[in-house]
Amino acid sequence: MFYKQQGGGPWGGGPWGSGGGGGGGNNNNPWGNRDRGPAGAPDLEELLRRGQERLRRMLPGGLGGGRVLWVVAALILFLWGISGFYRVQPEEEGVELLFGRYVKTTQPGLNYWFPEPIGEVIKPKVTQTNQVTIGFRGTGGNLRDVPEESLVLTGDQNIVDVKFVVQWRIRNAGEYLFSMRDPEATVKVAAESALREIIGLNPLQSVLTNQREIVAQQARDLLQNIMDGYNAGITILDLRIQDADPPKEVIDAFNDVQRAKQDEERLRNEALAYRNDVVPRADGEAARMVQAATAEKEKLVKEAEGQAARFTAFYQTYAANKDITARRMYVEAMQEIYGKADKVVIDDKAKGSGVLPYLPLPQIQHATPKDAGQ
Repeated sequence: MFYKQQGGGPWGGGPWGSGGGGGGGNNNNPWGNRDRGPAGAPDLEELLRRGQERLRRMLPGGLGGGRVLWVVAALILFLWGISGFYRVQPEEEGVELLFGRYVKTTQPGLNYWFPEPIGEVIKPKVTQTNQVTIGFRGTGGNLRDVPEESLVLTGDQNIVDVKFVVQWRIRNAGEYLFSMRDPEATVKVAAESALREIIGLNPLQSVLTNQREIVAQQARDLLQNIMDGYNAGITILDLRIQDADPPKEVIDAFNDVQRAKQDEERLRNEALAYRNDVVPRADGEAARMVQAATAEKEKLVKEAEGQAARFTAFYQTYAANKDITARRMYVEAMQEIYGKADKVVIDDKAKGSGVLPYLPLPQIQHATPKDAGQ
């Protein structure tokens, strides 16, 4: 030992007292005569004693054997404990951490969790719609292009200047806070990558014209798949292409090409309209002519069949009665001959006075009704 015991026991002359009862200065006591430390520093025990004296004067009735300290300690512990109550607003979710480790997510309302420094609660806004702009910055008339983000290569080896907006929302607060270091930057980079991939699979005209909405929808779906693969806890609400144009250096030439294509489309439409007008009328005229020819053919066939049937019936009659048939044929032939000739009837027996033996039938037939009456 570095000290020498004297006076019978460690408390008689040891390091905590002096020999013979503990009040005097013993040179063998290393602490007994050290009222001040080296270089005149105040004694620590003296400082503690003075602090206790000041506390006794501040508290009524003194320390009371330490009971007040216990009460103060209990009050501090109680206040620390009730500080663990927290309220989650309707637009938020509470993320509870225990020693910095994620434990669970709580819903809006009054909740309790271990106070700091044991526990911690983070309350991100999960109903807030966040927005990322790619290809431009600013709003209204203060827009600024960002070419390194907006120039995209299309599937037919053309370059298009695309500006678009991505809107997203927190779906799972725990995944959102602890799966990615910078969620907003991750959404921006992933959205740019997704749109470049989709545009790279489509020609320039699809991006500039009527296929723009389809391209945006495909890019949104791909971006959502990327976020789900990261377990980002993010829902992509919309990916909207604000503008898609050729680069400024070639936009004039591109507009000339577009105007030429519009003229081509207009002329094609006019030609189609003319064809749609002429071809149906020609088809109708051809159908009418075919129908008329078919009707004429049917008419001639029916007439020929009728004459053939008439001749067959006449021949059968002639075969049965040749004399009568021959007489009839003679009469019909003479009727046909004399029916076309001018005829005059002369009556040889007309001898009476006032009777004209001559009857001019052709003059009578061609006479007018007035002359006939006279």
